[in-house]
Amino acid sequence: MSLTLALTDQDQLTLRTAAWGAVSLMSAAGAAGSAHKAATEGSIALTSATGLVGHVLAKAPKGVKYGKTVAELADQVLPALTASMSLLGQQAPAEADNFRRTVLVAIEASTQKEPSPTMTEMARKISAALDAASATPEVSAANTVAGQVRPELQKIIEEIVDSGITGMQLRVNDERGEWVGTAGVRELGSSERPPADGRFRVGSATKAFVATLVLQLVAEGKIGLDSPVDGYLPEFGLDERITVRMVLQHTSGVFNFTGEYYEDGTFAPGIAWSGKEWVDGRFRTHQPEELVRLALSKPARFEPGTDWSYSNTNYVLARLVIERVTGRSFAEELRRLILNPLGMTGTEAPGTSTEITGPHAHAYYRYEDGGREHTVDVTSQNPSWISAGGDMISTTQDLHTFFAALNGGRLLPAELLAEMRKPDPKIGYGLGIFEQDLGDNSGYIYHHNGGMAGSAALMYSTPDGGKTMTASVTYVDDADLSKAAAFQQATQRLVDAVFRDGRTTN
Repeated sequence: MSLTLALTDQDQLTLRTAAWGAVSLMSAAGAAGSAHKAATEGSIALTSATGLVGHVLAKAPKGVKYGKTVAELADQVLPALTASMSLLGQQAPAEADNFRRTVLVAIEASTQKEPSPTMTEMARKISAALDAASATPEVSAANTVAGQVRPELQKIIEEIVDSGITGMQLRVNDERGEWVGTAGVRELGSSERPPADGRFRVGSATKAFVATLVLQLVAEGKIGLDSPVDGYLPEFGLDERITVRMVLQHTSGVFNFTGEYYEDGTFAPGIAWSGKEWVDGRFRTHQPEELVRLALSKPARFEPGTDWSYSNTNYVLARLVIERVTGRSFAEELRRLILNPLGMTGTEAPGTSTEITGPHAHAYYRYEDGGREHTVDVTSQNPSWISAGGDMISTTQDLHTFFAALNGGRLLPAELLAEMRKPDPKIGYGLGIFEQDLGDNSGYIYHHNGGMAGSAALMYSTPDGGKTMTASVTYVDDADLSKAAAFQQATQRLVDAVFRDGRTTN
């Protein structure tokens, strides 16, 4: 080992774990019957590597127990790839490049001549993990991925964090390739940055997934878009005029179980979702039927189809319709129709599970009790209180994969994608997605953002899926939603920077 590259035994184990784990990931993600071939070809490429790092990688890691599932492997290997690039970048950037090339050659060798979509997506994740190390100050002053330097984006997310946000991950995919940046901290009291592709609660971005599932089942002939919801869920006694389309477009008039804000400034409460009451009960399980019955015990906001009002109840109803017509859970249908075909290993519908597995930043909530202010880490919580209105967990990479595929026409037939994009004239909301006019004849973009208890998500795309922006924001939330205005301003700055070439919206 040359004196120009002084690696400890632990460092060498990290490199081997990462590189050999990347081959294991490709093997695990392969189509049936190809796993052994993928592992063999990738291993040959590693053992044939040359150079300082190549000599380290020629030996398989001893004593390392890899995860049994693709998701477990990804949680173990992807951070190790980033860590390997970081530690090499600090000592010998040329060897960091050597390591990156070696791993990429190995995963290319392990890929079949006609790789499955899952293998293709996994190769992208491995490449992104290698490049994510450039988001750390030790490797580069500005975040750089795939050769991109985007100081204007890094400056914005640093300023967003300076405004009081705890941490942020941003991913942009466009004609220049892919750029990933982070700012802030992973956890209060720590100096560690948020993971470049960490998992997070996406809040109402969940609704775009739910709407897509419903429309996929429409394409399969299992659901009628303009059929009464009551026909699928007769036990609730819903107004027979409420159709599946109205539920997806928030024109049903059904009361929002998280509470209704009316035009005159009054508020009708629903389930507890803020303050000490929510914090104390955040691990309680709520059944979706319970949430629907709570909403139906309240007066409807308007007659079905006569107005628009955002209601989480609509998407709990949509979830129940999915489960009723398929006989499978929402999580199972999500995997069958979206996650597995697209190779989205970082996304899940957690149901009542309280933890975020894998690398993630922390979310916080602040409240007052007895004249004292309390700040609580609410990263762990039972998301059944919001159900399919916003319970999903994902990554910026997976949100990009999903939204690019959706808008690129790979998830829905053209006619149903067109139905999804038809906006309600009041607010520009289609079926699970918003349409936004960029102005100045710059065209339109589609999006659905989300937020819940200290965690927020951004998900934007051009109509063809060719340019996307996805992000995670973690912060200290409170009952007054005090970060909301700053968050909206920051979001518009990012939209201008990414989709309007930096021009400010009038």
